[in-house]
Amino acid sequence: MLPMESCGGGPMGGGPAHPTVIVREDCVRMKIVVAMDSFKGSLTAVRACAVVAEAVGSVRPGTEIVIKPMGDGGEGTAAALMAAAGGTWVAKTVMGPLPEKQVEAGFVWLADSRTAVVEMATASGLGLLSPDQQNPLKTTTYGTGQLIGAAIEHGAKRLLLAVGGSATVDGGVGAAMALGWTFLARDGSTISLGGSGLAALDRIVAPDAALPVEVDVLCDVDNPLCGPHGAARVYGPQKGATPEMVETLETSLSHLAVLVQAQVGQSVGDLSGAGAAGGLAAGAVAFMDARLVSGIETVMSQSRLQEAMAGADWVVTGEGCFDDQSLRGKVVSGVTRMARHGCTKVAVLAGQVRLPTRRYRDAGVRVALPCMSTGMDLQHAIANGAALLDAAARRWASDYLPG
Repeated sequence: MLPMESCGGGPMGGGPAHPTVIVREDCVRMKIVVAMDSFKGSLTAVRACAVVAEAVGSVRPGTEIVIKPMGDGGEGTAAALMAAAGGTWVAKTVMGPLPEKQVEAGFVWLADSRTAVVEMATASGLGLLSPDQQNPLKTTTYGTGQLIGAAIEHGAKRLLLAVGGSATVDGGVGAAMALGWTFLARDGSTISLGGSGLAALDRIVAPDAALPVEVDVLCDVDNPLCGPHGAARVYGPQKGATPEMVETLETSLSHLAVLVQAQVGQSVGDLSGAGAAGGLAAGAVAFMDARLVSGIETVMSQSRLQEAMAGADWVVTGEGCFDDQSLRGKVVSGVTRMARHGCTKVAVLAGQVRLPTRRYRDAGVRVALPCMSTGMDLQHAIANGAALLDAAARRWASDYLPG
């Protein structure tokens, strides 16, 4: 371990939003930042951070611990920002992923900056449907558009749109409909909601006024709207699409991209990241004049992670599976990149560690510990995520923090 004075001393004032352990005079002064992502299907980012903080504080009770839940635009990003940046939840009832379904959703309100965080999964997410209901020809982002409209009515000047976990492949047309755009078939009728309606689209009519809000789409993928790596072919099967549906959706999204180019003046077919959320990212660019931005960079900025890490000895991060994808725009990659600016060491606690030691050390991670043991059943691990993460955190604290 590096001498503490080489990293700028002990805890610094002005940064910690959630100190959970008081430093005792008889213990070595250490500062740990806990910046966990969610463990999909098992633990939210907020819960994962709480488990790690409690475990570390129990093993090393003289440690100052700052909690900063993280997200990269996927499910749980809104809750992570609400906890890390001090937001409030504004509840709204909107259309669900299917037109006949109403859901209790909402958005996070960050009053100081008049920013709303809309997580599309709360209105149009795959988790809101049973397996037999999953059909991207029918699912729609209309409810997400209703949330955006509600946030604008609430007074938002900036909107962060988290797009992970979608049930949809409608190119964001449903959301645009909810915000006043009209999508007409050749006979002048309005096209149906869902991916199936895109094939009939002939004319796009903009509302009288543009959105009075700046929209940033928080992306954690770089897939384009169309093509072999696009929204339909890569993500359609995960949302219930059969091979036949995938081809129908691919053709429809390509058709949409051509019309958007010709009638709206936006090129979205090959735009990196536009395929996120079944093309909702593309629709946000075309119909909301949105920017596609790095989800993790935005969350780190909003939650003031860099400020929290000032003077920290370690930052503990992690997710369900630590693999090559983790180092490409996900939470671990962002946290590790920020840690390089100081002397903060990085520890990863993950359900599974699928990278060799040399690979993750080259990326800037000092140590990576799995929660799962060899041969453990995945469903057992998901069901017992808190206990397994607690054990891994205690093991790390015992081995790597001074007693």
